[in-house]
Amino acid sequence: MTALAIRSFNFATKSRSGLLVVIALLVLLFFFGALISDRFRSVSNLLNVFEQSTGLALVSLGQTLTVLTGGIDLSVGSMISLLSVLMSGTIDGEAARVLPVCIGILVLGAAIGSLNGLTVIWLRVHPLIVTLGMGALLQGVTLLYTLGPAGSVPFEFDYVAYGRLLGLPVGAVFTIALFILVALFLRYVPFGRAIYAVGDDEIGARLMGLPRKRVLVFVYAFSGICCALTAIYLVGRFGVGNVYTGQNYTLASITPVVVGGTMLTGGRGGVIGTLFGVYLISLLNNLLNFMDISSHYQLIVQGLIIILAVSVYVEKKRAV
Repeated sequence: MTALAIRSFNFATKSRSGLLVVIALLVLLFFFGALISDRFRSVSNLLNVFEQSTGLALVSLGQTLTVLTGGIDLSVGSMISLLSVLMSGTIDGEAARVLPVCIGILVLGAAIGSLNGLTVIWLRVHPLIVTLGMGALLQGVTLLYTLGPAGSVPFEFDYVAYGRLLGLPVGAVFTIALFILVALFLRYVPFGRAIYAVGDDEIGARLMGLPRKRVLVFVYAFSGICCALTAIYLVGRFGVGNVYTGQNYTLASITPVVVGGTMLTGGRGGVIGTLFGVYLISLLNNLLNFMDISSHYQLIVQGLIIILAVSVYVEKKRAV
């Protein structure tokens, strides 16, 4: 187990070149945007980018761990929508309900994610199929619950989205801290390194006695928790849950993962690359807004970025 854990640790360090690339692109994009508009480089705009990217960062964090195991979670968008309407519908403006409901939403997210992982194990089919089906199921449950916005939250709850800590968005500070903790977990904790091992060689990991089943349940449960955190943030931001709250997050959560250097085949990459990938995508969308380019084109750009990033990493893998 020790030898395999060391090997999987090496896979984490091999993603360093991809991390440097995304950081370089982020810097180049910033300077290009600064030439386009003086307001683009303003502190207020940069803080706005950090604030708006929090939801995407949280869901992409969970997505990264599923991809590291060679899987994917296509239920995240529907899960966010369901959790957001359940949360605001249950709170319904009552401040006393906020804390217990938030805890309940986190537990429910973990439970749905765990069910994804267990189903992958029981049916022995690719997570893409399982989570795609779960996404459709959750979307149906959401529409049965409500066809639009549901309930509300107290006005003070917007602190999770708009509050400031030492002048920085509190949501962004929490998210960055969470990314750092997960990065340390993946690098230094044996169970974290086992995630890389399962993604690199699932059969080999099983033969070496690594806890493959526990790893799969854990990563999908964690993805569910990240969806719950995203739902909490978005409800705080918009003041209400909606059936359409998470509809764009399935594709959007994959883009930063791939751009950040995590291989869709699993076993290589890391969450810090994903974090910079989130800020790269968010900064690009922000720049497109400054250039008065429609949000529809932003989705096209995201799709092209995924194709380009996958092509680059596949060619690098072939070269190795």
